[in-house]
Amino acid sequence: MKEFFEKSGVFYRENEPLSKHTSFRIGGPARWYAEPDSAGQLAALLAALREKGVRHTVMGNGSNLLASDAGFGGVVIAIGSRMSGISVEGCRIRAEAGALLSRVAHTAMEHGLTGLEFAHGIPGSLGGGVFMNAGAYGGELKDVVRQVEYLDEELRPCTLRGEDAGFVYRSSLFKARRGTIILAAELALQQGDRETIAQTMRELAGRRREKQPLEYPSAGSTFKRPEGDYAARLIEVCGLKGLRVGGAEVSQKHAGFVINRGGATCADVLALCRQIEETVWQRCGVRLEREVELLGGGAAEDGAGTL
Repeated sequence: MKEFFEKSGVFYRENEPLSKHTSFRIGGPARWYAEPDSAGQLAALLAALREKGVRHTVMGNGSNLLASDAGFGGVVIAIGSRMSGISVEGCRIRAEAGALLSRVAHTAMEHGLTGLEFAHGIPGSLGGGVFMNAGAYGGELKDVVRQVEYLDEELRPCTLRGEDAGFVYRSSLFKARRGTIILAAELALQQGDRETIAQTMRELAGRRREKQPLEYPSAGSTFKRPEGDYAARLIEVCGLKGLRVGGAEVSQKHAGFVINRGGATCADVLALCRQIEETVWQRCGVRLEREVELLGGGAAEDGAGTL
């Protein structure tokens, strides 16, 4: 692979700790860690990996990702800052998959465009956000995505209308079709007052700081919202706040967050999640479903990427 990377010009590192690239600050080394700088370079890399039969997976900003302690024995392709261009035309914003949602939302504010305020505090990338239909405070990306550019399973560039992307709660067509890779998305927003938009963002940021354990590494909400209820409420009524396994803990500030209190491993987090799930099922009769994606350790590969 080293010869291919050097000939193709793809930025890469060997034995790169995934803990450096996930918001959980957990994960062993990726044998190869690559960051393509264009859709063409990405497609060429994927084609070469398939031809050579090299194990590979795709990630975004790593904010919704739990990486295995053993790392990943193939190529981790990160769609990040090298593919993060943003352009604005009227009330529409086109951003590449690696652009941070917070940066896209800030760009919208600067141009007096409303509709993306909810995304200002989400730490993931646009590609990962589209992949899982990220949302917060009553807003979801499905509300503003006009179209998505992606590579299909045959690595052909395609475009899909937002209404055809199969957006549902924390999922999309791209999550179901793991061989597709999101490249960019166009968002349709509305003209608004810049100061009002900025004020809404400040208020939401304040609510996050007040209610969420932002001072500790985590992957955000650990579990999806069960129908008709909230994971955090169920976990709290089961008396699990503060429960620890190794360095992983159920946040005492917000029970919906599993946090890394220091030195947590992937094994710690998984063991704690299993204990939470079993307790909530036994006491409340509700099956919690994890929102966090797993990289390595039997996780799905060759996917569209995560936050």
